[in-house]
Amino acid sequence: MNLSLHHAVAHLLDQVVPLSAEELIAILQKRWGVSYHLQFHRRAGRLYFQVMWGYLEQQSFPLDANEYQLNIEQVAEQLNGLGLAEQVRDWLLNTRDKPRLGKALSFPLKDQGRMSEFLL
Repeated sequence: MNLSLHHAVAHLLDQVVPLSAEELIAILQKRWGVSYHLQFHRRAGRLYFQVMWGYLEQQSFPLDANEYQLNIEQVAEQLNGLGLAEQVRDWLLNTRDKPRLGKALSFPLKDQGRMSEFLL
């Protein structure tokens, strides 16, 4: 089953499809043509999901392909664990902004009751 059909079926069944590293990378490459670095950032007691301006295909990017893959897998696992996969997926697919040198895209994450684990 292809990914979009899988999402449509899950939506009809009112199920959340977990994010995978492969899906995150595919969204980034489809939207902006490169594999941007993803991270969480805590500021003023809130947690943000960020799309950074650095990307894997950039010559000066500090991670190799394996390290990048592991990082994205960890990000996907954390988003799924927090129950935020659908929020982040929707934001990535629909944001009109684009990361620019020195300016990350920041998405404030809505607390799903487990956010305190990240805000110690």
